Amino acid sequence: MNRTEFIIATAIILFVAFGLGWFACWLINRLSRVTQAEMGELEQMARDLHEAEETRDQAITYLETREAELINQLNQSNAELRAAMDGLRDARHEAQELRTYIERMSAG
Repeated sequence: MNRTEFIIATAIILFVAFGLGWFACWLINRLSRVTQAEMGELEQMARDLHEAEETRDQAITYLETREAELINQLNQSNAELRAAMDGLRDARHEAQELRTYIERMSAG
């Protein structure tokens, strides 16, 4: 095989490789092409996803607000409970002092 035959053979091999590559690319693009109907479905799915994310964000905001309100109510209830327990403790102490005083007065 002389130099000219080698160049021609190499050129033919490269051209066939190029042709096969171009055909494979065309075939892949042809098979994976997105139709208008599919684009419409994708757009609808994108809108639905966006609406779902907005709804989720609103729900999270509502839950955070509700949680803050409930924590505030719990803190108020705990403060009222402490005040009531302090008042009950003072009343028991005062009742005990009165019992002691009455016992001393009735004994004396």
